[in-house]
Amino acid sequence: MLTQFSRFRCTLTGLVAAAILVAGCGAATEAQRPAAPKPAEAAHALRDAPLGDDPLTSPRTEWFRHGKFGMFIHWGVYAVPAGVYKGKEVGGIGEWIMSRGKIPISEYEKFPPRFNPAKFNATEWVRIAKDAGMTYMVITSKHHDGFCMWDSKHTTYDIIDATPFRRDPLKELADACRKAGIQFCFYHSIMDWHHPQAKGADFPKYHEHLKSQVKELITGYGPLGIMWFDGEWIKEWDQAKGTDLYTFCRTLQPSLIVNNRVGKRKMTDGDYETPEQNIPAGAIKGRLWETCMTMNNTWGFKTNDHNWKPTTDLILKLIDIASKGGNFLLNVGPTAEGLIPEPSIACLKGVGRWLKHNGDAIYGTTASPWTKHPFDGRCTVKGSTLYVHVFSWDRPVKLVGVKGEVVKAELVDARLGAATYEVTSDEGVQTLTLHRPETPSLDATVIAVHFKEAPQVDEAVAFGPPVKQVAEGSIVLAARDATVHGEKAKYESGGGKDNIGFWTNANDWVSWTADVTKPGTFTVEMTYAAAEGSGGSEYVVAVGDQQVTGKVAATGSWSAFKAETLGKVKIEKAGKTVVSVTPKSKPGTAVMNLKSVILKPAKD
Repeated sequence: MLTQFSRFRCTLTGLVAAAILVAGCGAATEAQRPAAPKPAEAAHALRDAPLGDDPLTSPRTEWFRHGKFGMFIHWGVYAVPAGVYKGKEVGGIGEWIMSRGKIPISEYEKFPPRFNPAKFNATEWVRIAKDAGMTYMVITSKHHDGFCMWDSKHTTYDIIDATPFRRDPLKELADACRKAGIQFCFYHSIMDWHHPQAKGADFPKYHEHLKSQVKELITGYGPLGIMWFDGEWIKEWDQAKGTDLYTFCRTLQPSLIVNNRVGKRKMTDGDYETPEQNIPAGAIKGRLWETCMTMNNTWGFKTNDHNWKPTTDLILKLIDIASKGGNFLLNVGPTAEGLIPEPSIACLKGVGRWLKHNGDAIYGTTASPWTKHPFDGRCTVKGSTLYVHVFSWDRPVKLVGVKGEVVKAELVDARLGAATYEVTSDEGVQTLTLHRPETPSLDATVIAVHFKEAPQVDEAVAFGPPVKQVAEGSIVLAARDATVHGEKAKYESGGGKDNIGFWTNANDWVSWTADVTKPGTFTVEMTYAAAEGSGGSEYVVAVGDQQVTGKVAATGSWSAFKAETLGKVKIEKAGKTVVSVTPKSKPGTAVMNLKSVILKPAKD
């Protein structure tokens, strides 16, 4: 699923002040962005990188681990039809129009003579990527349609021989990237809808053709960063061929990084994982990884696709990915004229403005010490610095269980003012509290917390102290004290709300730890709200190893709360007990707005 974050906006005064700050972003100097390892020099120095090295620690992947943010480019003759064939729009992604539109090879071959991207400017494309804060570029050398975007000596079905353009844009981009300090990389499709030997009994001959073209790319464009393969799902491709192609690439250029789609996407294939159009729930243990994603609904250009992701959403996705130790490969689909669409450029400019002032918290960072974050935001780490990315300031950010001596805290974007914080300790548990700055960022406010040594966290207590049982015996589990597990649900307040809301994903759940001093039998009472048409969600309340179930009834609105008694549970012993609410179904817009769970003393 696509990770999105909902949050509250600032007051009007805060919005105006922040808008002024954003308007001034263009004055930031390039020196403000941390430099990644230089691509050409690094690759040359690693010409003898051994095949058996560990991608997690190898010097050849250092630039990738540091760079975090790359530009994916899907560009080919499919930009000519741009999603429309014979006057009718073809569903699906643009670069698949040959397959989805059932276009015969003879008809598809009429597109290259119409492909003349006279407005293509490699320097301008690289400038757009650089201004967005991107550190590498991956472009389609050949997609599944089989058309080659370089002057291949093994076919005439390429941009030099089959189009009026007669220039090699890959060569121009490679040169422009090298001048700008951007890592240049290739996407290459294993499958091929155009080549007559690309399936069936003749596949071994195509396999040799494939390797010959891959060799042209690896040996003809200088030091490369990545060979990004795709199309490995065809039945003719097997694990042995994948292993052979990986070795072939690394032998030709030992410094290369090769993605997992060179094989059958096993956890041992290539150098890193490639989740597509989604962000994993957490770090992928033991592997480098990179989420690739579109800005709208398509990879290749489609005239009628205007469903652009907001800039803020892209920034939060970048932060989320970095907090889990991954990279973000964000796609643009240029037109047949050779232009990157203006909405893409506008989105990228916005991301670049944020990175110019907050890049320290992204580039060269490692994953958060939390597997789930106890506030609306994420964390990244670099050395002894914990970067706290706050998405909304509903209340002060409390980081309970943080270990280590805090030296100081400061806003990464100094234009937002000073950071105010305090460190407290209760029964040996340290809490770092960060307060809302006077003018928080409209996207994400980042506070750098500098520790004496590398920051650590005790996740057993990281979500706050246990809820204590009150004197008369009740245990009141309020929404504001809950730990939210998942991607969508979050605590919200104001406007009559004081609840877990935005619960649009049935996989999300919430929990509390209760400190029980008087065990016994308890009645479970839920207080929730649900708008008309959004009732019907079934859920389980677990108290230790016991459960009661319930079904949400519509209450009239998302702020019309009602209390409902579900049943009884028995807590046998004093001590800490985990209480959780887990949905079983979600037929409506959201599960519910959950205000509280109360355990009330009852007779056996």
